[in-house]
Amino acid sequence: MSAGEKAKAKTEQVVGKVVRKVAHAVGNETTAAKGAALEVRGKARDIKERSKDSFRR
Repeated sequence: MSAGEKAKAKTEQVVGKVVRKVAHAVGNETTAAKGAALEVRGKARDIKERSKDSFRR
């Protein structure tokens, strides 16, 4: 996994989590769902890159 891709995945996860938590606290469910989607996209990117690395070995 390249450092850039790893950073992107982690950034999406962290930003998504923060957006989701803040939106829940404020009561904005639409934005909370968008934050959750961003968090899941970051996790999916991380899994994708890890699977690529496992086949390269």
